[in-house]
Amino acid sequence: MLIGNVGRDPEVRYLDGGANRGNSNSKVAQYTLATTDRYRDQSGQMKESAEWHNIVAFGNLADLSENYIRKGTQVFIEGRIRTRSWTDASNNKKYMTEIVASNIQLLGRRGDNPASGSAVSGGETPRPSYEPQRPAPQQPAPAPAAAPAEDAPEDDLPF
Repeated sequence: MLIGNVGRDPEVRYLDGGANRGNSNSKVAQYTLATTDRYRDQSGQMKESAEWHNIVAFGNLADLSENYIRKGTQVFIEGRIRTRSWTDASNNKKYMTEIVASNIQLLGRRGDNPASGSAVSGGETPRPSYEPQRPAPQQPAPAPAAAPAEDAPEDDLPF
């Protein structure tokens, strides 16, 4: 789970070379996300440390990224870590660690999002997000309240 600001506009491409551009399942979006850690050093000064993450979104999440996410957008991303390796043209082994998104939610006010245009007055509007549908957890029925005993003293506790 990460909360941070997008470092560059999403780069969107199609896995099948664009043959099925109408099919969002073949779409992939890639961009970077900066997360910031704030702490005090030994002298008591506030310091900030930024960590950069490579984000990969497929299908509907790629659509959401393409339409609503721009450089500077604050987002919440849930996903899994994946490390890929390959050999480059100079025969050197290269590695890339990335977050494969399973849920994305836009954060901040509408006017803060560069992809949203201008701010809307009169309150917040729901932010687009996508998460795969999961069955709702079953809640146990609440137990009925016990009737007070006839000879119990009156209770003055606030709870």
